[in-house]
Amino acid sequence: MDSNSELEKIIEKIAKSLTQKKSGKIRKAEYKTKIVGPESPHGIYVYDKSSNEWVLVRKDGDAFEPWKDGYYVIYFDNTMCPACRIYDLSWYVFVETIGKRLENTEFVIILCRWFSRDCESEAASKSFKKYGVIASPTTLLLKRENGKIVKEEKIRGVKKLDELIKIVTEFTRS
Repeated sequence: MDSNSELEKIIEKIAKSLTQKKSGKIRKAEYKTKIVGPESPHGIYVYDKSSNEWVLVRKDGDAFEPWKDGYYVIYFDNTMCPACRIYDLSWYVFVETIGKRLENTEFVIILCRWFSRDCESEAASKSFKKYGVIASPTTLLLKRENGKIVKEEKIRGVKKLDELIKIVTEFTRS
Protein backbone atom coordinates (compact mmCIF):
# COMPACT_ATOMS: atom_id res chain seq x y z
CA MET A 1 0.00 0.00 0.00
CA ASP A 2 1.46 3.40 -0.90
CA SER A 3 1.66 6.19 1.66
CA ASN A 4 -0.94 8.35 -0.12
CA SER A 5 -3.67 5.70 0.03
CA GLU A 6 -2.70 4.91 3.63
CA LEU A 7 -2.95 8.61 4.50
CA GLU A 8 -6.32 8.89 2.77
CA LYS A 9 -7.60 6.01 4.91
CA ILE A 10 -6.33 7.72 8.08
CA ILE A 11 -7.95 11.05 7.15
CA GLU A 12 -11.19 9.24 6.30
CA LYS A 13 -11.10 7.47 9.67
CA ILE A 14 -10.57 10.77 11.49
CA ALA A 15 -13.33 12.43 9.48
CA LYS A 16 -15.71 9.56 10.23
CA SER A 17 -14.97 9.70 13.93
CA LEU A 18 -15.45 13.47 14.05
CA THR A 19 -18.49 13.78 11.82
CA GLN A 20 -22.08 12.92 12.50
CA LYS A 21 -24.35 10.78 10.35
CA LYS A 22 -26.83 12.65 8.20
CA SER A 23 -29.49 10.71 6.34
CA GLY A 24 -27.58 7.52 7.06
CA LYS A 25 -24.41 8.73 5.29
CA ILE A 26 -21.14 10.01 6.70
CA ARG A 27 -20.13 13.42 5.42
CA LYS A 28 -16.58 13.51 4.11
CA ALA A 29 -14.12 16.38 4.47
CA GLU A 30 -15.33 19.13 2.16
CA TYR A 31 -12.64 21.76 2.47
CA LYS A 32 -8.82 21.70 2.58
CA THR A 33 -6.47 24.66 2.87
CA LYS A 34 -2.85 25.52 3.63
CA ILE A 35 -3.90 28.20 6.12
CA VAL A 36 -7.15 28.49 8.05
CA GLY A 37 -7.91 32.19 7.89
CA PRO A 38 -10.72 34.68 8.43
CA GLU A 39 -12.29 33.74 5.09
CA SER A 40 -12.29 29.99 5.87
CA PRO A 41 -15.54 28.20 6.74
CA HIS A 42 -16.14 27.96 10.48
CA GLY A 43 -15.63 24.51 11.95
CA ILE A 44 -13.13 21.96 13.24
CA TYR A 45 -9.94 21.46 11.20
CA VAL A 46 -7.34 18.70 11.56
CA TYR A 47 -3.79 19.06 10.22
CA ASP A 48 -2.69 16.48 7.63
CA LYS A 49 1.09 16.28 8.21
CA SER A 50 1.87 14.59 4.90
CA SER A 51 0.20 17.18 2.67
CA ASN A 52 0.67 20.21 4.95
CA GLU A 53 -3.04 20.93 4.66
CA TRP A 54 -5.77 21.68 7.14
CA VAL A 55 -8.84 19.53 6.55
CA LEU A 56 -12.29 20.74 7.63
CA VAL A 57 -13.64 17.60 9.29
CA ARG A 58 -16.78 18.89 10.93
CA LYS A 59 -19.13 21.86 10.97
CA ASP A 60 -22.26 20.32 12.50
CA GLY A 61 -22.82 18.17 15.55
CA ASP A 62 -21.01 17.78 18.82
CA ALA A 63 -17.98 19.54 20.26
CA PHE A 64 -14.45 18.37 19.50
CA GLU A 65 -13.31 15.17 21.20
CA PRO A 66 -9.88 13.58 20.82
CA TRP A 67 -10.33 10.49 18.65
CA LYS A 68 -7.34 8.41 19.80
CA ASP A 69 -4.75 8.30 22.58
CA GLY A 70 -1.94 10.83 22.27
CA TYR A 71 -1.37 14.57 22.44
CA TYR A 72 -3.56 17.30 20.95
CA VAL A 73 -2.61 20.91 20.30
CA ILE A 74 -5.83 22.82 19.65
CA TYR A 75 -5.89 26.44 18.50
CA PHE A 76 -9.16 28.27 19.18
CA ASP A 77 -9.24 30.97 16.51
CA ASN A 78 -11.65 33.85 16.00
CA THR A 79 -11.86 35.48 12.58
CA MET A 80 -12.47 38.92 14.13
CA CYS A 81 -9.46 38.69 16.48
CA PRO A 82 -6.45 40.90 15.58
CA ALA A 83 -4.27 39.07 18.12
CA CYS A 84 -5.08 35.77 16.37
CA ARG A 85 -3.66 37.13 13.10
CA ILE A 86 -0.41 37.94 14.93
CA TYR A 87 -0.39 34.48 16.57
CA ASP A 88 -0.88 32.90 13.14
CA LEU A 89 2.65 34.04 12.22
CA SER A 90 4.10 31.71 14.87
CA TRP A 91 1.43 28.99 14.82
CA TYR A 92 1.75 27.97 11.17
CA VAL A 93 5.55 28.05 11.20
CA PHE A 94 5.53 25.90 14.35
CA VAL A 95 3.08 23.32 13.00
CA GLU A 96 4.80 22.99 9.61
CA THR A 97 8.34 22.72 11.00
CA ILE A 98 8.50 21.50 14.59
CA GLY A 99 4.95 20.21 15.03
CA LYS A 100 4.85 17.88 12.08
CA ARG A 101 7.85 16.02 13.52
CA LEU A 102 6.23 15.43 16.91
CA GLU A 103 5.07 11.84 17.07
CA ASN A 104 1.70 10.92 18.52
CA THR A 105 0.63 14.58 18.36
CA GLU A 106 -2.36 15.94 16.47
CA PHE A 107 -3.02 19.58 15.58
CA VAL A 108 -6.51 21.03 15.47
CA ILE A 109 -7.99 24.46 14.75
CA ILE A 110 -11.45 25.39 15.94
CA LEU A 111 -12.67 28.44 14.05
CA CYS A 112 -15.59 30.79 14.72
CA ARG A 113 -16.20 34.44 13.98
CA TRP A 114 -16.37 35.53 17.62
CA PHE A 115 -16.20 32.71 20.16
CA SER A 116 -19.37 30.68 20.49
CA ARG A 117 -21.61 33.75 20.23
CA ASP A 118 -21.10 34.31 16.51
CA CYS A 119 -20.30 31.08 14.74
CA GLU A 120 -21.58 29.39 11.58
CA SER A 121 -20.52 25.98 12.91
CA GLU A 122 -22.51 24.20 15.58
CA ALA A 123 -19.54 21.90 16.36
CA ALA A 124 -17.05 24.77 16.69
CA SER A 125 -19.43 26.81 18.85
CA LYS A 126 -20.00 23.83 21.15
CA SER A 127 -16.22 23.29 21.34
CA PHE A 128 -15.61 26.87 22.54
CA LYS A 129 -18.25 26.31 25.24
CA LYS A 130 -17.12 22.81 26.24
CA TYR A 131 -13.51 23.85 26.81
CA GLY A 132 -14.41 27.21 28.38
CA VAL A 133 -12.54 29.32 25.84
CA ILE A 134 -13.27 32.99 26.55
CA ALA A 135 -10.05 34.66 25.32
CA SER A 136 -8.36 34.56 21.98
CA PRO A 137 -6.10 33.25 20.84
CA THR A 138 -6.22 30.23 23.14
CA THR A 139 -4.20 27.07 22.64
CA LEU A 140 -5.46 24.00 24.47
CA LEU A 141 -3.07 21.12 25.11
CA LEU A 142 -4.61 17.73 25.86
CA LYS A 143 -3.15 14.32 26.62
CA ARG A 144 -5.43 11.32 26.17
CA GLU A 145 -4.58 7.90 27.62
CA ASN A 146 -6.81 4.83 27.63
CA GLY A 147 -9.64 6.87 26.12
CA LYS A 148 -9.61 9.55 28.85
CA ILE A 149 -8.15 13.05 29.11
CA VAL A 150 -5.41 12.75 31.73
CA LYS A 151 -3.71 16.13 31.32
CA GLU A 152 -4.92 19.52 30.12
CA GLU A 153 -3.26 22.92 29.84
CA LYS A 154 -4.80 26.11 28.49
CA ILE A 155 -2.49 28.77 27.03
CA ARG A 156 -4.04 32.19 26.47
CA GLY A 157 -2.69 34.97 24.30
CA VAL A 158 -0.17 35.39 21.53
CA LYS A 159 2.94 33.25 21.83
CA LYS A 160 6.11 33.74 19.84
CA LEU A 161 7.61 30.78 18.02
CA ASP A 162 10.23 30.04 20.70
CA GLU A 163 7.57 30.16 23.45
CA LEU A 164 5.28 27.85 21.51
CA ILE A 165 8.11 25.37 20.92
CA LYS A 166 8.98 25.33 24.63
CA ILE A 167 5.38 25.01 25.85
CA VAL A 168 4.36 22.22 23.46
CA THR A 169 7.57 20.19 23.66
CA GLU A 170 7.50 20.27 27.47
CA PHE A 171 3.84 19.20 27.49
CA THR A 172 4.42 16.32 25.07
CA ARG A 173 7.38 15.00 27.07
CA SER A 174 5.19 14.15 30.04
